[in-house]
Amino acid sequence: MQMPSATRPLKRCLVTGCAGNVGSKLTQTLLDMGHAVVGVDSFFSGLPANMEPFKDHALFRFERRSITEPELIASLGAVSGRFACVFHLAAIVSVPWSMEHPEETMAVNWDATRALHREARELGIPAFVFAGSAAEYGRPIAGAVQEDQASDPQSPYGWSKYVSSRHIEESGYGCSLRFFNLYGPARGKPGPYDGVVRRFMALALDNAPLTIHGQGQQTRDFVYVHDAVKAVVTASGLGNGGVGLQGVYNVGTGSSTTIRGLADLTIALSGADCGVCLQPKRDGDIEHSLANTDKFHAATGFRPSTPLSQGLGQTLDWFRQHRSEIA
Repeated sequence: MQMPSATRPLKRCLVTGCAGNVGSKLTQTLLDMGHAVVGVDSFFSGLPANMEPFKDHALFRFERRSITEPELIASLGAVSGRFACVFHLAAIVSVPWSMEHPEETMAVNWDATRALHREARELGIPAFVFAGSAAEYGRPIAGAVQEDQASDPQSPYGWSKYVSSRHIEESGYGCSLRFFNLYGPARGKPGPYDGVVRRFMALALDNAPLTIHGQGQQTRDFVYVHDAVKAVVTASGLGNGGVGLQGVYNVGTGSSTTIRGLADLTIALSGADCGVCLQPKRDGDIEHSLANTDKFHAATGFRPSTPLSQGLGQTLDWFRQHRSEIA
């Protein structure tokens, strides 16, 4: 696609968490599409290095700000102009950290989200896309979970995402995308989605045993991060000239993989000569997680297209070239 003039962007977007693993890839995608992006990040977990590919882009402006600041969108829009979409990805993303700091987690993930959502609606911004989480489902549910089955999150992180998604759904404005286990090339601190993949790859590249918490029979729905970014853009309506979605939607593949199966596949792809090491189960971990993606597919026609083996292979290649950036 030919890039339009820097003075005539297609649309202007706000991305919170633009220095994060998902936010940076979303920002790059939006810029490649010809949209202008104002990016916000406090660097609590995001990294400046993630913005290197686009930090000097003519259509990008960065603000080191906190999403807890009052009237944040209005102050940014006063300089940049009206936004067509708010992509709200900034959050406390560590489940263990949330267990130790529940009040801080709720203040950032819930209070700030509610305020940003209210402000976006009052300003008449056409689309609001929030990064939800599979952690909203909490205790194991038989089979693939549907959006109306979320009810009992097991961590402050999960609760903060759950109440935010519920609020957005009940408001009738904007959408929440409940990401299942995202993985892919990533710098910095592992998040709730990609932590196990990144740990396994770091160990495999060091030819060290892969550590599994529990017996490895936990199951996850792993979705490649670039597929997830496509889902986010699709939900906003920017990709097809439509309007943003409303409600709550799962973003996953609809296929489950055991943690032991993931370990075995990682070892095979890496060519490492190592086994696994079993450790005690961690508090707050979910046993089984599988997305029913019918609702999102019905609304948009979108399904992830990257098989796990392909996505893991591409991720492993990236980590081989960026060994020092694996946390």
